[in-house]
Amino acid sequence: MKQDIFQAIADPTRRTILILIAVRAMTPNAMAEHFDITRQAVSKHIKVLQECELIKPEQSGREIYYHFNPKKMKEIDKWLEQFRVTWENRFTKLDKVLNNLKSKEK
Repeated sequence: MKQDIFQAIADPTRRTILILIAVRAMTPNAMAEHFDITRQAVSKHIKVLQECELIKPEQSGREIYYHFNPKKMKEIDKWLEQFRVTWENRFTKLDKVLNNLKSKEK
């Protein structure tokens, strides 16, 4: 069964893996060095991220390097966009209220 992209990024270890490989492609062993978990546990996280197409494997000799897939992250950004407009409107209203309060204090 294919993993849901939101479930994939809900895990802090998987988010950290995404941050690591967004900077540069890495092997599972290189990723595992950044965590206090087993190499097998890192592999399970990699599998979830790969099933969601958030990362892509690339064979290089005997090693597999995983690359970040920014195009897939657009799904998350698109979903968040609906909230972004609401948040910006609320922050604008809050700014006005705070400015009015500051004006009254003077």
